[in-house]
Amino acid sequence: MLRRLRVFESLGIVLLGIVFGSLGAWLWAGAGQRTSFAQETQPPGGAKVLPQPDPPFIGKIGKSFKESKEDFPPAVKAPAGAPNIVVILLDDVGFGHTSTFGGPIQTPNLDKLAAKGVRYNRFHTTAICSPTRAALLSGRNHHQCGTGTITELCTGFPGYTGIWPARCASIAEILRQFGFATGMFGKWHNTPVWETSPVGPFLGTVDRGMG
Repeated sequence: MLRRLRVFESLGIVLLGIVFGSLGAWLWAGAGQRTSFAQETQPPGGAKVLPQPDPPFIGKIGKSFKESKEDFPPAVKAPAGAPNIVVILLDDVGFGHTSTFGGPIQTPNLDKLAAKGVRYNRFHTTAICSPTRAALLSGRNHHQCGTGTITELCTGFPGYTGIWPARCASIAEILRQFGFATGMFGKWHNTPVWETSPVGPFLGTVDRGMG
């Protein structure tokens, strides 16, 4: 059975650091079917760069098809034993609301999850939902993600376009490039308003979702 790593947010308080920390180290160490070529092309220290380079052709091209040997690039798959990762974001919930952090609202299930994990209490919220979500899911300043404010108020200036740039990969994008299937369900509010319609939004950072 796959281990389940559950991460929850209380508008800025939580366990997502365990994903960027221990999970990140696990991903760098164990991903990919052909690691030798990827390792050889990485900078000193062994840190991998995403997206990973295409694998080299190791077949054979002869004078005829009979003398040749095919070599299809292997599909990227999550390593055996990869954990399930669930990120639960609670919007508009303050630090002192839940019993998990000493608040009056009893949240026994969150208490159980927290008791088996690590609690962080120095997450710096941006005080607005969309920017906080962008910062939490990317590990970057929200302006770097083009989300200086909510998407309805975006402008054509750096840090406020409402467009999540490729250089600010979310944790979902990182996991996707390591072979995980990703999805998002619920409130998203990080998609440019012109991409939101009855057949959208087009999330961009996950495989599938509904928000």
